[in-house]
Amino acid sequence: MMTSVLSSKVDELYDYVQERFLWQFYSRTWDRTENIDGIVAEGTCILLGEATKRDTPTERLLAVEAKVMVDDFHARFPWLKDATAEEVRVLMSGLREKLTDVAITSSKNHELNHTLY
Repeated sequence: MMTSVLSSKVDELYDYVQERFLWQFYSRTWDRTENIDGIVAEGTCILLGEATKRDTPTERLLAVEAKVMVDDFHARFPWLKDATAEEVRVLMSGLREKLTDVAITSSKNHELNHTLY
């Protein structure tokens, strides 16, 4: 369940991702979806101390991007270290949802789904 405190923390994480990372702005919907879902999922694993997937080049790329993001989160948001596993899951899920909404669902960029690309 998302409380107002967690919601404001999701906003903090989102604002930082928007300011710092370009991977959510790839040129096609499928690219954006793959990056957002993959990096946030890998970041969640890192935050929870779980193993990340690194078998394919794509998995290694997502894991590296997630590692950079998580390192930045720890440096910028000290409250994240005190979050429970459930709070981490809620925060990262909220981050993924907000990134997807802004970068894909609500995007006015009609080229995201252009059939000739």
